Amino acid sequence: MIQTIFTVTENIPLTKDVMKMTLTGDCSHITVPGQFVNLKIEGRYLRRPISVCDRQGNTLTLIYKIVGGGTEDMSRMAPGTEIDILTGLGNGYDLSKSGDRPLLVGGGVGVPPLYLLAKDLIAQGKQVTVILGFNTASEVFWEEEFKAIGCAVRVTTVDGTKGIKGFVTDALDGIDATYFFTCGPEPMLKALYNKTEISGQFSFEERMGCGFGACMGCSCKTKYGNKRICKDGPVLEKEEIIW
Repeated sequence: MIQTIFTVTENIPLTKDVMKMTLTGDCSHITVPGQFVNLKIEGRYLRRPISVCDRQGNTLTLIYKIVGGGTEDMSRMAPGTEIDILTGLGNGYDLSKSGDRPLLVGGGVGVPPLYLLAKDLIAQGKQVTVILGFNTASEVFWEEEFKAIGCAVRVTTVDGTKGIKGFVTDALDGIDATYFFTCGPEPMLKALYNKTEISGQFSFEERMGCGFGACMGCSCKTKYGNKRICKDGPVLEKEEIIW
């Protein structure tokens, strides 16, 4: 973990509530997909944890949803704004277990951390399939970005306005995957857990205090004892999860 200053270079809407922010700064401590950063926002007591969508050199890409005052403040940050950020947080995905045909499943703002994961898997020569789940067509984002790097992409919407009608689990048919990686809301993760026979890694969304394991505010029970989502997670393996 390192505390450093990043500078906003772009902050634009992707959908009505979802924003893409790019920043420049020291990305050297972001070493694996699935890690997150913790942003200090002026006037807010707690930092805001945001998953890493991409990092290239000294450029960091974050995709976040406006859900409260803190993220609303973020959405108003103009290029040139400096932000105090903790980077290199969290235990990310272990790519070594993917096999040749990994499946990546994301729901809503659980989609962004899968992008860097997909890039790294494709760089290893893997055949990557991605399922992206949303409520409706107007909420869909990052579909073309996944296709552009060589992923086979399936989109689901609950109301059927785009792609396959239903949930991400409705798009599993016909996919011959060796392993899966997922990130999204807990009901989606639990549904995947129950419907998939292969092993996988789950990235959990959790409210955090410190973001680096000191406050114990985001602890959860696993088959191997209590784990802190911010430090021991956010990625947990299927075999250790207790619902």
